[in-house]
Amino acid sequence: MPSFRYYHPIEVRYGDLDPQGHVNNARYLTYMEQARISYIQQLGLWQGDSFLDVGVILADAQVTFKESIQYGQPLRVGVRVSRLGVKSLTMEYQIEDAGDGRALATGATVLVAYDYRRGRSLPLPDDWRRILTEYEMLS
Repeated sequence: MPSFRYYHPIEVRYGDLDPQGHVNNARYLTYMEQARISYIQQLGLWQGDSFLDVGVILADAQVTFKESIQYGQPLRVGVRVSRLGVKSLTMEYQIEDAGDGRALATGATVLVAYDYRRGRSLPLPDDWRRILTEYEMLS
């Protein structure tokens, strides 16, 4: 995977652990979600008000586990948009050890532009398309 322009730090909490003593696999998606929301806010695509105004809904998620994550391990999640469609976008993630940059997991999600009040998909907003194209240097 190429490098990421945006990283979000993650603190591994005691409650993230499973009975085997490492981070539960479901938490990897939570870490990616935290990074995704931070990325969207950082780029000014959402101001943190009503979740109905975010305008995207998760359509697909994929995770590849490379190493287990331990309590207290310093983490960061790289996140980027790799594809813009008419109504959807693909985001890629890499959960890394923040100390040495080692990839612990990779993943991807597909988000669909969505009108929550009407319950239907819609085209990606022009401002999202412009901001994401410029930031990620997409063609």
